[in-house]
Amino acid sequence: MEYGQNISVKQADLYYGDFHALKNINIEIPAKKITAFIGPSGCGKSTLLKCFNRMNDLVEGCKITGEFKIGEVDIYKTNDVNALRKNVGMVFQKPNPFPMSVYDNIAYGPRTFGIKKRAQLDEIVERSLKQAAMWDELKDRLNKSALGLSGGQQQRLCIARALSISPKIILMDEPTSALDPISTGKIEELCGELKEQATIVIVTHNMQQATRISDKTGFFLLGDLVEFGDTDQIFTNPKNEKTENYITGRFG
Repeated sequence: MEYGQNISVKQADLYYGDFHALKNINIEIPAKKITAFIGPSGCGKSTLLKCFNRMNDLVEGCKITGEFKIGEVDIYKTNDVNALRKNVGMVFQKPNPFPMSVYDNIAYGPRTFGIKKRAQLDEIVERSLKQAAMWDELKDRLNKSALGLSGGQQQRLCIARALSISPKIILMDEPTSALDPISTGKIEELCGELKEQATIVIVTHNMQQATRISDKTGFFLLGDLVEFGDTDQIFTNPKNEKTENYITGRFG
């Protein structure tokens, strides 16, 4: 069974206790594209995102039904959550570097998966930082604490950390909401480069961000996927009145 780079969800429902958080979600997320999830707070965007690497397994009282496939793998039928998380990396809303050096932050994942040779780790650290467009900034600071970096640098370091295990898919949960416009621009640019090698799914509150960087957009409302399609179509010619009301700012 091979982890591909496309995600397929069929008839998915998710409950937190009695609360029906996701309702009959059906979506096909294409490989090596950027897919954005938009919609008001609390409408299920991040909840669905976290299903893709089984982060919701950690939530008490969470029940999930339906089919979630990454490539050929039905991810709720596999017991190997480590292999899943090696293929599906995640970047959170707030930068969360580990309290260790820049080098050790990036080497952490590869070490977990059994890579111990210093030369190999050196290569991975350099490659990951180059992919995150940070090598020149950080190559002389590899042994300094990651906590000394600026917020924008910390978030790009977290992206480099996610890249260190060469994931096929990168999930981003509002990765720029805590950042200034310049850092946000750098991360958006980075996403455009990364989709050459990975599928990116990004939850964003920022509709301009969705229009700038995503190929596909899904609009969520109260646990429903109201509309999903090419980003241009969603923003210029939405098929659903609720989508239109949201993107024209009538509510949200």
